[in-house]
Amino acid sequence: MILELRQYTLHPGRRDELISLFEREFVESQVALGITLPGLFRDADDPDRFVWLRGFADMAARKAALEAFYGGPVWKAHRDAANATMIDSDNVLLLGVVRDFSDASVGSPVTAMIHYFDAPVTDDVVEKAAAEPFLAVFRGDYSENTFPALPVRVGEQVLVTFGGGPALSSRVETLRLEPTLRSALRVR
Repeated sequence: MILELRQYTLHPGRRDELISLFEREFVESQVALGITLPGLFRDADDPDRFVWLRGFADMAARKAALEAFYGGPVWKAHRDAANATMIDSDNVLLLGVVRDFSDASVGSPVTAMIHYFDAPVTDDVVEKAAAEPFLAVFRGDYSENTFPALPVRVGEQVLVTFGGGPALSSRVETLRLEPTLRSALRVR
């Protein structure tokens, strides 16, 4: 499985507008194409940030689904309204699953940690992360971007964890995320 961790920087005060539009128009339309949406979140520390997870069976499925979605009628009908809320939508990491979410119930806010490394993440670091009590663990995927119309961050050596646990590198970005009403990951 391939997962996108997408962080959108929005125009001030427009996050709830985007979330309302997203949950009304973009959830079912993506799921119908075989896309999974494990998490939709408000960043608890940044009122102008929307964070979400989007999953695909593999990179070929990603390409086909994104072509269908962004070439389809739902996106065409609502893209101007969605894009009007955004300053930046290019902060995207491609990830492979080490350990997926086993339970859709999470505390709020849920902690996501992006652990940055100077070299490729080694298997022993991945094993260490998998042994910790994280809710989920994902490893950077360095496949070629099969849908270049949507940029992804390249050259980043990362491990992404959800839920409480230790820092696994000397540089860690921590996100405190609150699931939205339509998030598959829900507050217990």
